[in-house]
Amino acid sequence: MTQQTGRSATTASGTPEPGPREPTALPPFSPRTLLSRALSVPLVLGFSVFLPLLVLVQPGAGLRDSALWTQLALTMYAGVRLSVMILTSRRKLLAGSFWLFVYMAMGVAPLAQTVLGRTPTPVVGTRADLTEAVSLVLIGCVAFDIGSLLARQRPDRERDDRLRPALVHRRRLYLLTVVAFAGSALLVVELGGPAVFFTSRQEIISSVAEAGLSQADSQAGQAIVRGFGTVPALIAWLVYTRWLVTSRRARRSVVVIAVWLALAALNAVVNNPVSNPRFWFLTVLFSLLFTVFPVSAALYRIALSLGVVVALIVFPFADRFRYDDAHYRPIQTTSPLEPLALKDYDQVGMFANTLTYVQSGRGHTYGRQLAGSVLFAVPRSVWPGKPMDTGVVVGQWMGAVNTNLSSPVWAELWIDFGPVGMAAGFVALGYAAARVDRRYARRAVRRAPPGSLIALTVPLVAGYSFILLRGPLLQASGRVAIAACCIALITTFRQDRAAGLR
Repeated sequence: MTQQTGRSATTASGTPEPGPREPTALPPFSPRTLLSRALSVPLVLGFSVFLPLLVLVQPGAGLRDSALWTQLALTMYAGVRLSVMILTSRRKLLAGSFWLFVYMAMGVAPLAQTVLGRTPTPVVGTRADLTEAVSLVLIGCVAFDIGSLLARQRPDRERDDRLRPALVHRRRLYLLTVVAFAGSALLVVELGGPAVFFTSRQEIISSVAEAGLSQADSQAGQAIVRGFGTVPALIAWLVYTRWLVTSRRARRSVVVIAVWLALAALNAVVNNPVSNPRFWFLTVLFSLLFTVFPVSAALYRIALSLGVVVALIVFPFADRFRYDDAHYRPIQTTSPLEPLALKDYDQVGMFANTLTYVQSGRGHTYGRQLAGSVLFAVPRSVWPGKPMDTGVVVGQWMGAVNTNLSSPVWAELWIDFGPVGMAAGFVALGYAAARVDRRYARRAVRRAPPGSLIALTVPLVAGYSFILLRGPLLQASGRVAIAACCIALITTFRQDRAAGLR
């Protein structure tokens, strides 16, 4: 006998009979999701259509040829991908920083240069070389996306969850703090005191040269010296910042707060925007923001969106402290595009010059330039044929007076390995970025321990990726190696409370 009670039925044996299926509950309403959908159309159209077309219709002396239309296609593609990064539900710091750099440095700025017919660095080759360079940049971007798609095909969540997370070892952090103060103090003393750090970058470079810490044909030595005085201080400060943000016990400790304040003052001297390149200060700012707000999706979206505004408006005019008052020459222009054509964004033009350099008979180096970047610490007295920065090599071949020129990753891969090696390199970069971003999104959460190392290193790498993508790699290798040593020093896989931060 069956007894009917409400919506469910029960048999004599007590087994429930299948009754009418209840309607599936709707997902909870999310204002953030609604906001994302409302912003998606204007954001995508603004970055990928309206801004590129606004640049395109500006008056200028540039040629309307295949180089222009290829550059327009690259800008629109990068605009779509940047919009996707902003609107995604998962924070993708590495991929987001990559597409922000591509959109501005390889997209909008070169498009403005092509429209105006002006470049910050002369393009010595033909228009065909420029068209080829832009096409190869686009191929590298597509290869990066292919690598990201390949990373999705590897089901690794269960295995990653079984791995022990890397944590910060507390006593080793104390040692890093001592190293940070010692390295920064040595740099300050060598350059003549704290006052020089608040003058200009030209004065800093002169002080480094007078101290005999750099060479005339390469900036790598200067990067290493300044790296020891800036990188440990930054990493130690980031660790203490995260410790205070995530641990109530740390916020009650007078010692932790005092060390944090001392490190903040130290970074205000050695890592301030006056005496440091803008891309390095961007690294400091980017890493600090995502250390203080590790799980904020809103901050992630705001950072990428405002990054476009900063790159368009602030960066071209932010070189006030590059020179002293006697040598500073402000931009006198009424065109909003002209600063993009006169300063900073020479990456596409230098890539085209690298293509011309290789095709002029110099040929590919087959890993020699990359070996010089990896083995940057080997002195030239031991390795007389050690390669110079790629930007310096191409600049000297061009006959440029200032050889401190950029060499984007596209050019670094091309000069070593040609088109196939360049494409393979970007597939690998896309794959690695997607894997790290996915692991970061899973582990950089509110319940993550204060000493979670991935929550510290990924924002730092994302910020520094602007420097790595811009190049040259040899010039950027010094700080990378120093940062790697600092992180290795404080890393532990022990889960006991005695070793970790609490």
